[in-house]
Amino acid sequence: MSRILSAVAWPYANGPRHIGHVAGFGVPSDVFSRYMRMAGHDVLMVSGTDEHGTPILVQAEQEGVGPQELADRYNRVIVEDLAQLGLSYDLFTRTTTRNHYAVVQEMFRTVHKNGYMVEQSTMGAISPSTGRTLPDRYIEGTCPICGYDGARGDQCDNCGNQLDAIDLINPHSRINGEKPKFVESTHFFLDLPAFASALEAWLKGRQGWRPNVLKFSLNLIDDMRPRAMTRDIDWGIPVPLPGWEENPNKRLYVWFDAVIGYLSASIEWARRSGDDDAWRPFWNDPEALSYYFMGKDNITFHSQIWPAELMGYDGRGNKGGAPGPYGTLQLPTEVVSSEYLNVAGQQFSSSRGVVIYVRDMLARYQPDALRYYLSVAGPETQDVDFTWAEFKRRTNDELVAGWGNLVNRTASMIAKNFGEIPAAGELQPVDHGLLATTGAAFGSVGDLLGGHRNRAAIGEAMRVVQEANRYISETEPWKLTGDRERLGTVLNTAAQAVSDANTLLAPFLPFAAQKVHETFGRTGTFAPQPRIDEVTDLDDESRHYPIITGDYSATPRFASVPVVAGTPVAKPVPVFTKLDDDIVEQEIERAKNA
Repeated sequence: MSRILSAVAWPYANGPRHIGHVAGFGVPSDVFSRYMRMAGHDVLMVSGTDEHGTPILVQAEQEGVGPQELADRYNRVIVEDLAQLGLSYDLFTRTTTRNHYAVVQEMFRTVHKNGYMVEQSTMGAISPSTGRTLPDRYIEGTCPICGYDGARGDQCDNCGNQLDAIDLINPHSRINGEKPKFVESTHFFLDLPAFASALEAWLKGRQGWRPNVLKFSLNLIDDMRPRAMTRDIDWGIPVPLPGWEENPNKRLYVWFDAVIGYLSASIEWARRSGDDDAWRPFWNDPEALSYYFMGKDNITFHSQIWPAELMGYDGRGNKGGAPGPYGTLQLPTEVVSSEYLNVAGQQFSSSRGVVIYVRDMLARYQPDALRYYLSVAGPETQDVDFTWAEFKRRTNDELVAGWGNLVNRTASMIAKNFGEIPAAGELQPVDHGLLATTGAAFGSVGDLLGGHRNRAAIGEAMRVVQEANRYISETEPWKLTGDRERLGTVLNTAAQAVSDANTLLAPFLPFAAQKVHETFGRTGTFAPQPRIDEVTDLDDESRHYPIITGDYSATPRFASVPVVAGTPVAKPVPVFTKLDDDIVEQEIERAKNA
């Protein structure tokens, strides 16, 4: 058994999340975490809502509320949506907890003490009309290196180079289009060049990463410069140093504090568990494994900034130093980045109305239908387009007519002919062949899931479903009513194939997995689901918020479990809902009217 940290990107709390977000961080991380639990590992899956930074202030101003009120509102919306999607967090929290503030400030103090936070003057962008600081990511222009029109003030997504907003050609604010004004300001910079050799050695030692992620990360080494970790803003975590902490207009950079959330959430989880040190085996043990899930626009922060913060805390840069009270913190085992899920050839954009919100999707369709689509046709290694026609086809032709049909026809024949799972007589070669196929799939599907190849894994699991459907068509049990022993053998074999396929598909389709488990007469929890708890802030009794958590101890093993003859099986109800032909037109019209 290994300890595995499943560190999931923190959704930003300035609005509801769309399906492009959960395609990148949500479903892939949950599939992996559920599989790893089934494989017998000790998994800690953590995340929360990211609630600091200028975008929160901008949205709050637009809605006529304070930033904390806005964050509170969307934190709850996001918690409800992700729980409804079945994402099995051990803790989904938020960055405005007092615990998070304390962990972030401790990280900053130790990185600073070790010499990796350097004070420099820089030219910062402000909005001429509001006087408010403009974050790098809210400034766009032409890249001075490759000429790409649409580069951000911190990075060009076309060539991958880090940028300074002042270097952009024709820079403009994404908020209102105005040209930013640049003024001199003093900030703390993370001394990234001090980690260049250590980061390069670490990255070159990575095995099994997606090639595009590793290549992009290594390219960052070529242009490594100090990066500002404080901002001129009044919404965020105070800088924990004399002369700075009292300044109401200086705060830690939202991306400095957001990635530390993986650690602070782990510490909060431990404190809520009753064992304050329960987080340490996931962070201090060199044998522990950690996987970070996100979309490709966040690779920089997880393969460069966060590892550098960890190295700075541990004193592993070229200036040396010593770890603080959290001890030596392990670097990521893998940064698992997905590409973009687009719609109609465009990137999702709430501001442009190109969006399908998770909440709206789950109000009209089964969560497993969305999980299936994002697993079998999602942006694992390349950008892909979501279309309603393909969503309908996948749901009806594969889930309903494939997996759902196998479950329904098998259970119906057992209920009609025996009322319980029949005993098997002597197996024939065709029976042995199907059971060999289902048994072998645990190794192949498990290997694919462990390597984050979800599309191939679910394809292999659905191949088992196809083989089982073919077996029923070939053996024709409906013609065997005069041979009870052979009929019982065929239906016992089919029931075993359904049981195996259900286990193989459980990481992807947890809601259906529980239904199938119960359809075939089994009791208890088969696919544990998350729950929402209302909690009090551990360090501020006046603050309350919802978290996602759960008890996943009932997770079954990722292996074939023999069906038990005599287990009652009643007439089944459909597991999946077939979609009407007109949903495509309805959804297109709904988007036009939104």
